Amino acid sequence: MRFVVKVGTSTLAHPTGCLHIRRVEALCRVLSDLKNAGHEVILVSSGAIGMGIGKLSLKERPTDIPTKQAAAAVGQCELMYTYDKLFQEYHHTVAQLLLTGSDFRHDDRYHNFQNTMRRLLELGVLPIINENDTIATDEIKVGDNDTLSAMVAVSVGAERLILMSDIDGLYTADPRKDPNAKLIERVNTLSEDILALGGGEGSSLGTGGMRTKLHAAEICMKAGCDMVILNGEAPTLLYDLFDGKAVGTLFCAK
Repeated sequence: MRFVVKVGTSTLAHPTGCLHIRRVEALCRVLSDLKNAGHEVILVSSGAIGMGIGKLSLKERPTDIPTKQAAAAVGQCELMYTYDKLFQEYHHTVAQLLLTGSDFRHDDRYHNFQNTMRRLLELGVLPIINENDTIATDEIKVGDNDTLSAMVAVSVGAERLILMSDIDGLYTADPRKDPNAKLIERVNTLSEDILALGGGEGSSLGTGGMRTKLHAAEICMKAGCDMVILNGEAPTLLYDLFDGKAVGTLFCAK
């Protein structure tokens, strides 16, 4: 199976912005094992700005564009160094691809991206993708990695997109506020009631929230790609998912 995994800043970093070492090590180990089993793995990773904040010892997420982009430039180096080191321990080669929204809208660049991805997968490489936050502006950015990962999944013909977040899946209400909220295990249709469950932004370090995840589900389902929301605090849930167990929320396109 060819699948895309997206991990958010809340999965990769502590609230301080510094790397969550144990969790990232577990994620790389599980993805390496799934790749060893014959799956084609593509990773869309947030975290550049968050890790840059930690590396630069900033007290909070910057609000001005130059500082955000400076943090992204610093953090992206740290992020890729970490992934390269950890995946290399399991004898997997990684590649970095930094994209903006215009790369999907410009025909030549879009086809070049598809050709590069196809060849990387043929060569057994594990592509790691992030938005190019260092140069992205409002005019050219995708805006969030939930949407970016859905666009990537559709572009490469993936069978499944897995969003690893700081929540177990889609709930009937916000479980942080409503103790009676229930996990929705399967969504076959993105009805108005389902779309209305989209909330605001997620963690203070990230840019995602349930609204962007539902938008990603809409992109995937229209293209015939399943999507799953899993809790990124436990990367081993990926094993359960591939063993056919009911975990998280499945947005079924078929």
